This record gives sequence, C-alpha cells and structure tokens, in this order.
Amino acid sequence: MDKIRVRFAPSPTGYLHVGGLRSALYNYLFAKQNNGTFILRIEDTDQKRFVEGSVESLIKTLEWAGLKIDEGPYVQSERLDLYKKYAEQLIEEGKAYYCFCEPKRLEEVRNEQIAKKLAPMYDQHCLKNLNQKEIDNNLKNNCPYTIRLKIPKNEIVEFDDIVRGKMRIDSNTLDDQVLLKSDGFPTYHLANVVDDHLMEISHVIRAEEWLPSTSKHIILYKAFGWEIPTFAHLPLLVNTERKKLSKRQGDVAVEDYIKKGYLKEALINFIALLGWNPGEGSRQEIFLLEELIENFNLEKVHKAAAVFDTKKLDWINNQYIRKMSPDELLEISLEFFEQKDFFQCAKKERKEKGYLEKVLKVEQERLVNLSQVGESDKYFFDDELKYSTDDIRWKKNSDEETKKYLEDAFASLEQIPEEDWTREKIEEILLIKAGEKRGELLFPLRWVLTGQKFSPTPFEIAWVLGKEESLRRLKTSLELFK
Repeated sequence: MDKIRVRFAPSPTGYLHVGGLRSALYNYLFAKQNNGTFILRIEDTDQKRFVEGSVESLIKTLEWAGLKIDEGPYVQSERLDLYKKYAEQLIEEGKAYYCFCEPKRLEEVRNEQIAKKLAPMYDQHCLKNLNQKEIDNNLKNNCPYTIRLKIPKNEIVEFDDIVRGKMRIDSNTLDDQVLLKSDGFPTYHLANVVDDHLMEISHVIRAEEWLPSTSKHIILYKAFGWEIPTFAHLPLLVNTERKKLSKRQGDVAVEDYIKKGYLKEALINFIALLGWNPGEGSRQEIFLLEELIENFNLEKVHKAAAVFDTKKLDWINNQYIRKMSPDELLEISLEFFEQKDFFQCAKKERKEKGYLEKVLKVEQERLVNLSQVGESDKYFFDDELKYSTDDIRWKKNSDEETKKYLEDAFASLEQIPEEDWTREKIEEILLIKAGEKRGELLFPLRWVLTGQKFSPTPFEIAWVLGKEESLRRLKTSLELFK
C-alpha cells in the first residue's frame, strides 16, 4: 500500500467518547503528515445499541475539533449485501460454516465449560455433526442460522504492532467467531475486515480494547487472500485512580467538555498528550494542531495506560485562554454569560460589550474554563450585596476607625476624573492615601465593593464597576455606621 489511508470507525451509540476523539485525532495526524486520506466509517451493525442522532453528533464534534473528513461517512448498515456475499464466499471455500445452534444450547455449552474452568468456546457442533443434505434442508426451511469462521488449528498468528511490537497468538485459543448474525447483520469482525480491505486502509489505528480481535482479523485477511494492513493499538485511558474511564466516575463525552467551555485547541492539545509526547529533551506542552501534525509520531506512542488528569486539562485550557484577545474572549464567553441567572437579572449596562470586556480582563488569568465566567465575581452584576460592620472591620479597628477609612476611600476615588478612571490611577491614589495603613483602608473597601473577603484587588474591582457605581457602594456602606 503506497498511499496512506486511515479510518476512524465509531459506533453510533451516543456522544463521542474522549477515547474516541483520541483515536480520531491520531488517525488524522498520521494521515495529514503523510499526505494521506482520513476516512469516517460508521460501524452500526449492532442495531440494539444504535442511538438516534448520534451520527450527526459525531460528525458535528469532529468538525468542532477541526478534524476535517476527507472521505465518508460510509455506513455499514447500508452495505449488508456486501458482507453476506463475502461470508458465503468463505463457506464455499470451506473456511466458514453455517451454525444452526439455538441460544439455549450455546448457553448450556458455555456454562459447562465455565464449570470445568475452561475458556468458553463454541464446540463446533454444526461443523462436526451436520452433513450437506441437513444443511440444505435447514436453509430451505428458513431455520435461523449464523455463519462462523473456521479457525485453523495449531497455528501461531503473528503480527507487528507499531505500539506493542511483535505479537504472537496461538490459534487454539481462538473461538470460531460468528461472522454473520441470524438477523443478517455482520459482526464487527467481518464488516471491519471487508471494509478495511475495500477502502484500501493502510494503517489500522485503534484502541487497545480491539487488540484481542486482531488475530481473528488476520486469519480473515489470510482466508480471503488479502493484504494485511499495519496495526497500531493505542493505550487504555484511565482516571487518576488508574481505573478505566467511565461515566460513573466523571465526564467522558467530548460534548461534556464543550458545554463546560473547554477550547477545542486545548482539548485537542491535551488529548494528543494522552499516550504520546514529542520525545526526550523536549519541554513543549502547548501544541497547535499544525504543530501536532508536524511533530506526531506513532512510534512514540506509549504502551502504558494514559492518565486522563483533568487538572492537566485545566492548566492547558488556561494557557490558551490567557493568550486570547479581549474580542476573542468576549465572543466565545458571551453564550456562557447568557446561561447565568445573575447575568439575566443584571442591569442593561452590565451586559454591554465594554463592561463585559473589563470583567473578563480581570478574570482572564484565573479562568480554567469558560463556564466559570462571572461565577466568582457575581458582584459585578449584583447590586444587592450583604455584609455587616463586623465583616468589613479590619482586625480590631473600631466602627469609628472603619468608617473613617471608608470615607477616605470615598474622597480619594471621588477626586479622580472620569477620563482618568483606570486601574493604575485608582491604585496610585488609594495607596497614597493609605500610606502604611493599607490593610485598614483596602480591606473594608474590598468588602463594600464585592461583599466578599477574597476577590481581585479593589483597584481592579473599582475600575470594572466604574466611578459612579463604586462611589454608590461606598456611600451605601457608610449608612451602616449612622
């Protein structure tokens, strides 16, 4: 295979899993750096697990992530006649056989094997006991059947995996895998091999969970006389407790992270590092998609499980947020502001572009994801702050002393002209007034501007609120001391 052709082949069972996005990303990166083709195939042969709308959701998520599809989507449920043709070809060549065993019998055989501590495998009852006349009669009478692959015995199946190295499997440990189910749909194994061959897939890059199936696929390739693609099985994704990612233990759908306000550049960057890094000596951790295409190397993918650490994702996302221009940040943050009750209830002037840009300027360094906008700083939108004289008192200061420092702050801010109302000017004036008594003046000022003990500096808060609102809040606080 001279041309690189890879595929991402998800099942339409819901939202795209972060592990699925990593498989898609690695396939995409490998294709792009080799001037190859990135193909999308929908593997929907298990109709019981099909979720309406999931195909559209998968495509939408790939587009959001910037992974452009070159070819497809191909849909397996639209290719059933094709799979049946190839399954029947194997029967004609004596490499597969009809199985008419009912589910009840299969379950009994399985239970007996388990009781004897044997690996559950089909006992080849139909292969050993049915002659051609019986088979033809069953087919004529429309008896339900499956088609099973006849696994060769006493053979060693070998293949080189880019990530795992040389793999060897004893064929005696493999079950006669069902290729075509009784409902006419192929199993994953048959459809996967037939499609990869017909689509001329050069490299199969997929999750570790499919590693045990690869030997069966190689036997199928050999049965058909087809060229075998190169395999690369990606390491398992685990959480920080080294357990497989699951919905019960946290978010696993890409959609969850989109809703939380993680940037696509950050999520792609983070997922690329789940099992791969640029190599020894490199300290680079922030990669744009173009840089990933240039630097990615399948041979540097690790065997060991990759830890999905959301703290690392938060850090990467924060790095991207910090680099955004005010216009960019406001544009992508607005939809998250609009979801907040405190924003909906705010005055009209608090929703204007200039005001929101100031809020984001203060929050930008601290934001981990965009769903956090305004959450720690609701005082920018809420006029009704609740606090007492005890809250705003600095250490053991009396009410009279606290009132005096608030009056000093009011007088200092009042003298600043509107055109000079900047964070720098506010800080300069207040620090001059405070002298060595910074805590005495700034602590109560912070409280009356925010209603909180901890916040950004009162200089930043006053700058965002504006002169009129800052003075109004100070004046309201002074009413407590009458």
